[in-house]
Amino acid sequence: MSILTIMFLLLISTTAKAQRRSSNITLGSSLTPSSNSSWPSPSRVYAFGFFPQNVNSYGIGIFLPDKTVVWTANRDSDPTVPADVVSLLLSTDGRLILRRRQGQDVDVISPSAAIASASMLDSGNFVLYDSDSRIIWQSFDNPTNSLLPGQRLQPGKELFSSALETDYGKGIFRLKMQTDGNLVQYPINTLDTGTYAYYASVTAGAGSNISLNLDIDGRLSLFNGSLPLKNISNGGFPTQGYINLMRLDVGGIFRIYSLSLDNLTMTRRWSSTDNECDPKGFCGVNAFCILMDNAPECQCLPGFVSVLSGNNTAGCSRNFSAHGCPKTDDMRTVENTEWEDNSYEILDKMTSKEECSKACLDDCNCEAAFFKDNICRKQKLPLRFGKRSLGNSNMALIRFNTNTVVPDIGGKRINKKERCIDILIIGIVLMSIGVLALSISGILFHKKRKDYNKINKDDGANFVEGISLQAFTFEHLSEATDGFKEELGRGASGTVFKGVLQNGQKTVAVKRLEKEIEQGEVEFQTELNTIGKMYHRNLVRLLGYCFDGDNKLLVFEYMSNGTLADILFNQEKRLSWEERMKIARDISRGIQYLHQECETQIIHCDIKPQNILMDNNWRAKISDFGVAKLLKQDQTNTYTGIRGTKGYVAPEWYQKQAITVKADVYSFGVMLLEIICCRKCVDWSRSEDEAILEDWVYDCYSSRMIGNLVGDEMVEEKKVERMVKIGIWCVQYDPSLRPTMKKVLLMLEGTVEIPIPPRPSSFSSSP
Repeated sequence: MSILTIMFLLLISTTAKAQRRSSNITLGSSLTPSSNSSWPSPSRVYAFGFFPQNVNSYGIGIFLPDKTVVWTANRDSDPTVPADVVSLLLSTDGRLILRRRQGQDVDVISPSAAIASASMLDSGNFVLYDSDSRIIWQSFDNPTNSLLPGQRLQPGKELFSSALETDYGKGIFRLKMQTDGNLVQYPINTLDTGTYAYYASVTAGAGSNISLNLDIDGRLSLFNGSLPLKNISNGGFPTQGYINLMRLDVGGIFRIYSLSLDNLTMTRRWSSTDNECDPKGFCGVNAFCILMDNAPECQCLPGFVSVLSGNNTAGCSRNFSAHGCPKTDDMRTVENTEWEDNSYEILDKMTSKEECSKACLDDCNCEAAFFKDNICRKQKLPLRFGKRSLGNSNMALIRFNTNTVVPDIGGKRINKKERCIDILIIGIVLMSIGVLALSISGILFHKKRKDYNKINKDDGANFVEGISLQAFTFEHLSEATDGFKEELGRGASGTVFKGVLQNGQKTVAVKRLEKEIEQGEVEFQTELNTIGKMYHRNLVRLLGYCFDGDNKLLVFEYMSNGTLADILFNQEKRLSWEERMKIARDISRGIQYLHQECETQIIHCDIKPQNILMDNNWRAKISDFGVAKLLKQDQTNTYTGIRGTKGYVAPEWYQKQAITVKADVYSFGVMLLEIICCRKCVDWSRSEDEAILEDWVYDCYSSRMIGNLVGDEMVEEKKVERMVKIGIWCVQYDPSLRPTMKKVLLMLEGTVEIPIPPRPSSFSSSP
């Protein structure tokens, strides 16, 4: 007997035991949205009843203790509970209804016979019985967007995504267990054909009795009756103290999650795809999906604007009139994109996209064309299922009117002559407005300077040149910080205090330099000139400064969630693997900006968890540029004394070699290993073999004991191994072996392969 068969039989046994444990709901029982709002299962893991949906609104369904909804009522109509509902009632005449103050009752579930009783089982199954205790309806037979352990998606049944994260109505994606044995994903309102599929189990022809089953440990499999056919996911996730479930998410990807019943944290365990642009129709009509920082984003076709801002599925429409067939029409190109092909005419032996464009412009019915492999396919709008695919050479050619100013989004202009006069006129108008605004700003600036007469004008002028920052007096910042009362932390060059500006409306962090005046002036000028001209979402933003005699202060945006060190080395605040990897990517983007995207290349020199701050959205931002080193435009390295923090300092500092941006790469590598293992880089409370993190990590990697690095945390070993390999490459002793931050980011995002790294103290070829 195979292992899968044994597991399936065990699952049936486990499910049967759970089915026997139920909460009995009798006729006349009722719930209200505000109190006594649900019927829980005996273990109280699941509940049936009211759950919050949008602001001041409710839905009816089955949910977990963290309010994760696994089944929703009335999705085909409107899952939102009407505002005048008084109660959810199992009426004495055998109906499950929403009772309203006025008007007719609303049926929640309509079984084939009168209901005599109901049960919320410990398996997550909500069951209705007739007077003979026979099951007349159960949620396990009528799934909405999720599967629970022991639940099957039967042949011919479908799961539908939710409309939004906070709207549990039927969304735009479906997962169907077809009667030919194939498990397939489609957009809604499409035929069940390969043309519209974007995922398939490739089991067509396996039979008409194939079902999708979720095991208790998160293993997702196809079964032919009671016999296993194919594993869909790897499974093997923890079961003690966890609930594993499968969900078809809003974005069209089905995933397996684990909910910890101890701290009610949800962990993503597996996804059907890692490319969030794969689902066809993620973006609405006349828009295409692209990955930006590994996250999906919708862009309109050239000459089109979003119909509803913030709603991807709403699509895009023309921002110019398309009546007639004017001679001023031209074509714009969107390269490397895939679309649904609804060609009404196909022209082969086309030698160029210009020839295809002309063929479309000469045809008044042609609104777009696809050009690939010397074939031109004429199209009519709307275009659907667009996504950027760098491996696809298809070019979408879009008709637009050159008399209209069109935003340049994702396309290349073929003809620009018609817009020169318009641009000139607009330029003159904008220049006039700019001069007027500059004049007004000058007047206001000089007026404001009078309010800060205690600032040393001679020295201060050196710092504010070319920088748009607010100047503060020392008295102002002393008052804002309540006499520098609440300390937030200490950096390489000073102490940071919490402050409040704008009559208590804006919280800030005020850094006060505390070193000797000579050194303080250098660091003050370095940090002011460095950060004052930079803006990146992964760098802490500098808002203002004070240069008042011996008092030198910097005013930063306030980061409400403290430092990375606060959460990384605190078991009670420990973040999930995916959350930690997002932080690593955030930090790498910030460092890449310093190294490659700034006007002046910058070596931070002190990358460590204490200098990584977390905002209220848990976005990581780099701070503390007090020891940063700026390189001249033609400079690639520098010689300087040791800067940074022991444990994170690259070997070349101690060897008095030239310092390059690779010094930051080394520090990032040390920190990445800390992020992976949730421990400090040097910890003498551990055994000698484990005390130095980079040595221990390499030993675990080379001996194939990667799992030791994450302890009891459930993470796919290949994911851990990939991140470990990146970290080992970054901490190579030879700077030339370390990758650039740009390549590090590509490796973190999974877009490039990672070769086997050597031991950090050895020499090999660069990745």
